[in-house]
Amino acid sequence: MFCYKSQRKSVLDLWIAVGDPGRMQPRHLGPDLTTSAIGLGCMGLSQGYGPADDDESVRAIHRALDAGITMLDTAMSYGQGHNERLIGRALAGRREQAVIATKFGIVRGEDGVTVDGRPEHVRGYCEASLRRLGTDVIDVYYLHRVDPGVPVAETAGAMAGLVADGLVRHLGVSEATPAQLEQAAGAAPISAVQIEWSLLWRGPETDIVPAARRLGVGLVTYSPLGRGLLTSTLTSEAIDESDFRRHDPRFHGTDLDRNLRQVAALRDLAAGLDVTPGQLALAWLLAQGPDVVPIPGSRRPDRIAQNAAAADIRLTDADLRRLEDAVPRSDWAGDRTSFAAAVTARDSG
Repeated sequence: MFCYKSQRKSVLDLWIAVGDPGRMQPRHLGPDLTTSAIGLGCMGLSQGYGPADDDESVRAIHRALDAGITMLDTAMSYGQGHNERLIGRALAGRREQAVIATKFGIVRGEDGVTVDGRPEHVRGYCEASLRRLGTDVIDVYYLHRVDPGVPVAETAGAMAGLVADGLVRHLGVSEATPAQLEQAAGAAPISAVQIEWSLLWRGPETDIVPAARRLGVGLVTYSPLGRGLLTSTLTSEAIDESDFRRHDPRFHGTDLDRNLRQVAALRDLAAGLDVTPGQLALAWLLAQGPDVVPIPGSRRPDRIAQNAAAADIRLTDADLRRLEDAVPRSDWAGDRTSFAAAVTARDSG
């Protein structure tokens, strides 16, 4: 039996109804980065999942803050700066409640999308993000993708200069290999590595997760709900409307059929808890270690409150074994699409 069923529903109702910014336990990443156990991925407020409404997006961000979510994750490339400006607008008068995480290195322009990690450009990218965000310091500054033409240690060294000058508090890298993470950490104090990790995509458990732990680097997990698949609410229309799902093998053909069978099993387990499948998927990630912070994205305030409530779920070892038996790692199917990522093919783990 799952241990949490007896008390789960009243806690969830409280979160959805009013939120409680004092309830979510903090997590500590790297040497001294403190954030909420669950963050908010903000990319979908500007791109990737169909049209968005800025006023609605601001309300969603405010709902996240009210629910105790502090980490707001954005990037200079999201909407070509729109996302950072949106967060700056939402945080007017509430800046002290947020841990702003933004990223540089993916550049969107008229000629398409490129990667730029040249050290001489790092400060300019940072200063532009600060202006768009309307703040004088970025809490977490990531290299969004490692530039294949630049040693990552050189990029990280330039990032360290931003910390020394007080423009940035903490540093991170996104979608790095274990070797790249080690090189970056040798040149600068790296607090977090951002990776795609979820029940649907468990490859990081083989390599980057143990490497990060060896180096004392925290794990920030994007797409923790499998780009929506693990919520058990996706429709075929939602797949077609999203650039990030429409071209992803996991959402098509026999791979999708296999994954939907897994989601059905996840849904059955969640029903026994009086929680949603998405909450169970987030609770599973949180149970992987105190150094894990998922950053699910949503435009809907009620979904954001549901995601925040997942931080209260406690799964025992027996619960986790039951979940592993019901939705084994080996039964998820399909490779992934992710721009300029080092690993997109599913391993056999």
